[in-house]
Amino acid sequence: MKPIKFKEANRNLLKPASMTDEECKSLWVYTNGIVCVSCWKLSFRERLFALIFGNIWLRILSGGTQPPVLVECERTIFERR
Repeated sequence: MKPIKFKEANRNLLKPASMTDEECKSLWVYTNGIVCVSCWKLSFRERLFALIFGNIWLRILSGGTQPPVLVECERTIFERR
């Protein structure tokens, strides 16, 4: 999966200086101070794997716990105005 910039994105989270581009990349997000949203694009192979196996794994590089997260598969999570 690759993170993608989307029209509602209003902040770029920069990768830590201690990490290489292979380990981590900057991430465009939308934030309103309550929620932080990123958008990810699946490759064709990843889409096939999701269809066949029905699993998406989430890794959080934080050690002993995970912050509250929500993974959704929608065209958009932003309401149409």
